[in-house]
Amino acid sequence: MKNKSCFFTGHRIIPAAHRELLINQTRDAALWLIENRDITDFIAGGALGYDTLAEMLILRLRGQYPQIKLHLYLPCHNQTAKWNKADKALWQRIITNADSIRYITEGNYITGCMQLRNKAMVNDAQYGIVYLTHRRSGTYNTVELARSQGRVLALLPRAKH
Repeated sequence: MKNKSCFFTGHRIIPAAHRELLINQTRDAALWLIENRDITDFIAGGALGYDTLAEMLILRLRGQYPQIKLHLYLPCHNQTAKWNKADKALWQRIITNADSIRYITEGNYITGCMQLRNKAMVNDAQYGIVYLTHRRSGTYNTVELARSQGRVLALLPRAKH
C-alpha cells in the first residue's frame, strides 16, 4: 500500500481566514496525487481540525474517484472523550464512512499514542499533505520524521499567486 498512499497531518486550529484556501489547496494536492501518481489510499489520524477537513474532502472525492480509500489511524479508543457533541457526531460520520480503521493502541489514551499514530502514518505512506504554520507542534515533528524518511510532502497553506 505504501507506494499508493498519502497521509494527512496538520494543526487542530484553523483560522477562518485560512479555511477556504486550505480546503482548495488540499483538494488540489490530493487530486494531483490521484491523477498523476495513482494514489488510491489516504491516511488520516481522526483528530479535530485539519484531519477532519482532509477526511471529509476524501469522502467527497470518492464520488468522483471511486478507487480512492480513506484509512483512519486512531491513537486510542477514547480519542473523542473530551470533544463536544457536534464534533463527536461529525467524527462518527467519518468513521462510519471510512474504508478502514486502525487503532494504534488497544486501550484508552496513553502518553505517546499520538506520536505512535503519526509515526505509523508516515511509515505507511510515500506522500504527505501537511497543514503547517508553526514549528512547535506535533505536526512539525511529524514533518521532520517524514523528511528524514524521504517522504514527498506538500506543505500548506501555500501563498496565493
